[in-house]
Amino acid sequence: MQRVFTIFFKGTRRVAMLLSDLCSRIVCQVLFYLNGIHYESFRTSGLPFISVASDGEFRIGSSFNMNNSLRSNPIGCAQPCIFFVDRGASLIIGDHVGISQTALICHIGITIGDYVKIGGGVCIYDTDFHSLDPELRRNPALDFKQKIKKPIIIKDNAFIGAHSTILKGVTIGKNSVIGSGSMVTKSIPDNEIWAGNPAKFVRKINLTDQVTAKFTPLFQVK
Repeated sequence: MQRVFTIFFKGTRRVAMLLSDLCSRIVCQVLFYLNGIHYESFRTSGLPFISVASDGEFRIGSSFNMNNSLRSNPIGCAQPCIFFVDRGASLIIGDHVGISQTALICHIGITIGDYVKIGGGVCIYDTDFHSLDPELRRNPALDFKQKIKKPIIIKDNAFIGAHSTILKGVTIGKNSVIGSGSMVTKSIPDNEIWAGNPAKFVRKINLTDQVTAKFTPLFQVK
């Protein structure tokens, strides 16, 4: 008897998930339209949070995949994807990019290449948000004007592990991998693995290896 109820439950859950994803896609298309986002094609599970300023630019390439819920990527991150594009800023996402519960906070410019994978709970900030001067931080208007902003570039095939943070001015090289939980404060060359807080060089990637099959749990993302 338990098996019958289990089969019924799983079947019902599957149908509910498909209907939920369909509704999410329709609502997401409306959100993209209202925020002036240009996109080619996407798949979504759940709804992201989107805020694009009137003169901000947000473009998405083809075959974009995003997970916005605990159900869609149950690794401990319950937040949706967050897309914030400030006035005059530009957020560009290439083709075949996959992200999960990722925060992209763009005050000047974030560019993500093709076939990039970004794990659950990753935060990418191209600004310090606040001045380093404590006197300026007392005045919100001056604090806002004096914050430092530098563009971020993530090149093709990069792989960023879950719960990592990418800070302003960083370029992540082509094919490079960032270990889970890393704090990336400086640029990373092509074909390298970096990890830690702050992130440090681990080793070169030999493109003839089956690299993903050799990662230790430190570098696993979903």
